[in-house]
Amino acid sequence: MNMASIFAEPKQLPHIPRVVQELMESFRGDEHSLDIDDISGKVAKDQSLTAKVLRLANSAHFGVPRTVATPQDAVMLLGFGTLRTMVLASGVTSAFSKIEGFDQNAFWKDAFSIAELSKWIAGFTPDADKDTAFTCGMMHSVGNLLIRMFYPKEAASIDQSEAMSSSKRHLLENGHFGYNSADVGAELAKRWKFPEVIQNAIAQQYLPETSEDYSIEAGIIYIARYLKYAHDRNLSEDEIVASFPLQVADKIGMNVNKAYSDLASLGELHSGLDSLIED
Repeated sequence: MNMASIFAEPKQLPHIPRVVQELMESFRGDEHSLDIDDISGKVAKDQSLTAKVLRLANSAHFGVPRTVATPQDAVMLLGFGTLRTMVLASGVTSAFSKIEGFDQNAFWKDAFSIAELSKWIAGFTPDADKDTAFTCGMMHSVGNLLIRMFYPKEAASIDQSEAMSSSKRHLLENGHFGYNSADVGAELAKRWKFPEVIQNAIAQQYLPETSEDYSIEAGIIYIARYLKYAHDRNLSEDEIVASFPLQVADKIGMNVNKAYSDLASLGELHSGLDSLIED
């Protein structure tokens, strides 16, 4: 059950539309070199992708003044960044087939929550880009899905161990497989030709618990996961502040004082992407 066995047969891996890979190029600092009309046209050629993007664009969350009928309309009314987020989310969520006995809707809702929290944290971190942070957050746990696809029994066993103990999942995975979902997710991001900033964020997301070096985006994911944990347990603002991972925040340059003053907004954060996974 070494990690190479998961990637040994490329045809069995989830695949994303080519236009999603092209949009990832914009995270390399090449956004202005992209032909937005060309990208919109390629999205329009994928009927399934277009349908999902338009469903999102016309949802109440985005509140556009008129109906969004085409990907070109989405760019004009919502901007390139929002279209990119919609296309990436639509392409990635569609890439994974249903896994029996696993609630993928809940999985993606959690991923979208981490993405929105990551974007919020990036707003208080001068050297971070909000859209990049959002995408890193959305992608942070895709390795978990891949492990479940290839080793469903082992993943279910780890589920039980996690529920019955205080051990963190990635440590249980390390003990069982010799690698964890972050390793798998980073390798998948590499196979999908995602930029290194996203690969590194996924791979290094647990390193803030050690003395090893990690990227700003990995630190953002780590703090986002803490805030998600705090929100799920209905911790008060005082309790959130008391346990806030200050060492990580300091290392990534996050202005925690400004963030603390905006903690009340956390309950209002919403990505607007949940309609992608509604039945």
